[in-house]
Amino acid sequence: MAIERINPYGAFNFIVAWGEGNEDQVIGGFAEVSGLGKEVNYSEYRNGNEKYNTVRKIANTFKADDVTLKRGVIGVLNMYKWLTQVANGEDARRQVTITLLDETTKEEVAVWKLRDAQPKKWTGPSLAAKGGGEVAMEELSLVCEDVTFE
Repeated sequence: MAIERINPYGAFNFIVAWGEGNEDQVIGGFAEVSGLGKEVNYSEYRNGNEKYNTVRKIANTFKADDVTLKRGVIGVLNMYKWLTQVANGEDARRQVTITLLDETTKEEVAVWKLRDAQPKKWTGPSLAAKGGGEVAMEELSLVCEDVTFE
């Protein structure tokens, strides 16, 4: 899916579909997505009769980084309810899809899929009575079993 071009895409046009089955309905767009990543773990190994006096690096398991979604508080409780489902012992795994759009917001240019995503932590807004004009934000940290990039 990734579409190659000379100039990099902006990071400001994206859609998050988070596996509720209503991906055509946007319930509060997200202001920020962070933490998209994947890491391979390596084991060190060396035979006693190796030619070089260094260890070999052998790839084994991998892990996906935690992903954080941030949005303004809009009175929709679906992020908090998803975390509550898991806290109450339900298996509420979902496929979360983050789609980067071009400048016209019409063309999909890259897609990241989080397989078997589950909420790890919900954080409510920081509130201050002195009135700085900031937007009340909430965030949801997700764990997942794999991240694919298309």
